[in-house]
Amino acid sequence: MTTYRLPLGSPLQLLLLTCSFALAGYAGVRLLADDWFGVALWFVGAAVVHDLVLLPLYAAADRALIRAADTAGPRAGAADTPPPGRRARVMYVRVPAALSGLLLLVWFPLISGRVADRYASATGMSASGFLGRWLLITALLFGCSALLLVLRARRATKDRPPAVH
Repeated sequence: MTTYRLPLGSPLQLLLLTCSFALAGYAGVRLLADDWFGVALWFVGAAVVHDLVLLPLYAAADRALIRAADTAGPRAGAADTPPPGRRARVMYVRVPAALSGLLLLVWFPLISGRVADRYASATGMSASGFLGRWLLITALLFGCSALLLVLRARRATKDRPPAVH
C-alpha cells in the first residue's frame, strides 16, 4: 500500500504562510469594516473591467507583437517557419510595457492630473511632475531593454562559430 505524504514544505515556509494569511485576514477585516459594499463593488467592477476590457486589449496587442516578430525581416529556413529566437525578442517589449502599464495603472489619478488639488492639499506638494516622470521612467525601461537586447545579441554573435557568420 502506498502512503501519500502532503508536500507541506519547511517549518519556516509554513510559519511565513500562516503569518501572511493572518495579515491578509486582518487587512480584509479592517477594509470591510467601514464600507463593505463599496469595497465589494470595487472588486467586482475591477474584475469585470479587467476581464471584459483590459484582457482582450493586451492579449490583442501581444498577438500583434508576436505576429510582427514572426513576419519582420528576412526569413531563415522555410517560408512558413519563423526564424529561431525571433519570438524570444518579444519579451524585450513585453516586460517594459507591462511595468510601464502597471505604473500608469497605479499612478493614473496623479499622472492625468485629476486629483492634483486633493494631492496638493493633503501633501503640500505639487502634482505637476507625475506625467513627465512616468514618461521618463517608461523611456528608461524601453531603453534599458533595448540595450540589453543589443548586448545579448552581440554576445550571441561572438559565441557562434566563424562559419555561421
